Amino acid sequence: MMNHHDFQQDPDDDDGVMESLLLHDEPSNPLQPPPNPNPNPKPDHHHPLLPSTQSPKSPTTFNSFLDPPSYAEAIFTSFDSSSSSSSNGTNHSHHHNRNTLTDELPSRSGSGSVSDYLYIFVSDPQKEQETSASLVPGAATTFYTYLITTRTDLPEFGSSTSEFAVRRRFRDVVTLSDRLAESYRGYFVPVRPDKSTVESQVMQKQEFVEQRRAAVEKYLRKLAAHPVIRRSEELRLFLEAKGRLPLQKSTDVASRMLDGAVKLPKQLFGSEVATAGELSEVVQPAKGGRDLLRIFKELKQSVTNDWGGSKPLVVEEDKEFLERKEKLVEFEQQLSGVSQQAESLVKHQQDMGETMGELGLAFVKLTKFETEEAIFDSQRTRASDMRNVATAAVKASRLYRELNTQTIKHLDKLHEYLGTMLAVNNAFADRASALLTVQTLSSELASLNSRIEKLEVASSKIFGGDKSRMRKIEELKEAIRVTENAKTCADSEYERIKENNRSELERINKERHDDFLSMLRGFVVNQAGYAEKMAAVWEKLAEETTAYSKEAAEL
Repeated sequence: MMNHHDFQQDPDDDDGVMESLLLHDEPSNPLQPPPNPNPNPKPDHHHPLLPSTQSPKSPTTFNSFLDPPSYAEAIFTSFDSSSSSSSNGTNHSHHHNRNTLTDELPSRSGSGSVSDYLYIFVSDPQKEQETSASLVPGAATTFYTYLITTRTDLPEFGSSTSEFAVRRRFRDVVTLSDRLAESYRGYFVPVRPDKSTVESQVMQKQEFVEQRRAAVEKYLRKLAAHPVIRRSEELRLFLEAKGRLPLQKSTDVASRMLDGAVKLPKQLFGSEVATAGELSEVVQPAKGGRDLLRIFKELKQSVTNDWGGSKPLVVEEDKEFLERKEKLVEFEQQLSGVSQQAESLVKHQQDMGETMGELGLAFVKLTKFETEEAIFDSQRTRASDMRNVATAAVKASRLYRELNTQTIKHLDKLHEYLGTMLAVNNAFADRASALLTVQTLSSELASLNSRIEKLEVASSKIFGGDKSRMRKIEELKEAIRVTENAKTCADSEYERIKENNRSELERINKERHDDFLSMLRGFVVNQAGYAEKMAAVWEKLAEETTAYSKEAAEL
């Protein structure tokens, strides 16, 4: 039992009272998570599993035992030791020391070789100014650059073990994403972070800068984990090339459409001759391109496919792919539902932790009152027992917060796979776009051949032939030659995308099995472990108050 003099403190110093409840746990257990080593953590970016609102309480010297915890910044040892070692996406402050890169695990390569590693870290955001891009003479636009540090032993990066750093702005990330989308159609290319529409208004806020830093780092690490993209020339140049990014920037949609409008009359009147460069554009989607006539033709083909009575000359015949695609659509729907429930669980555990802490503080205040007003020993005994309840409530509050940290770490995999499904849908859209191009060119060839047949029939009815019709036939034959070349390119691109889809579906099925098994194991083990620890706290309290309970029953 606690003595009366233990409570001789400033009545208004609740923090001091709570510090006097500093938890003296049982002997150290290797499974027990240690407390947060940083008593004043810096705010981190908002985690998707965390509730969007936070209690407005101010931090205390008691390691915020009664305040809403900064879950994304908390560092605890998980009950499942293997899960912590398999993750390379832990949260770090942007003041991270580059030397610690040697201690980090490499990104998953898919090859199974631990020697082929590619580790990326984004840090040190710096504000810079650019005058050339400003619309107002003499004015400067403000942007941030980030230090992107890479450590790898991949042969694509030169030496056996390399560590290097470059500075990039978010515009460079957009360019990298666009180039990868063009070069790796059909692959499940991770989706880059969105560019904020109100960026200029919020750029001054440090919270936004930190959120963007973390988002860019997460995106680059996903690229580094992809077994094909991690070895791409585009990613290598982005990570390794000094100075300005040597990748071709994307032309804005307005400029591309303007170029297409200039070319359209020549195409309609037949004075525009297809070039090798234009033929190579067949392997890219028509939407947003410079060929408005192609856009119109593919739009017409799409409408014909949906509403026309005739079946397209080329259709998707891979029944296995169509079945897997349908199952993935259903999987995404189910995944979204589970993700929402995971958010609810995190909110519930956070509320329980906060409520337990507030309950402990309320019992502390009641204990002080009982002690200060005590006249009989029974009052002091009751006050001591209430102090034990306060201590147990604070312990339970801490355990709930530690459990919530682990819950977020494991169930965040659900949110990651929702992002993966965006990449899957983009790859399937590449396939549909390539098929539409093949269908359009097939219809175009059929139309050209039909026109030639009609002209030949009409010309044969005239003695000596119709020279104008014969000239037109030769022009149409040239158009057929060009179209056939374009269709050959389109067929090759469609088959390439189909093969990319197939290999990616196999990869993601295997990774999904491993990732979900690890997620479920970690989640269940931590729920069971912390439930046992919480039960131990309350069982100990029950033993301490048994004598008082018996005395109360005898009265």
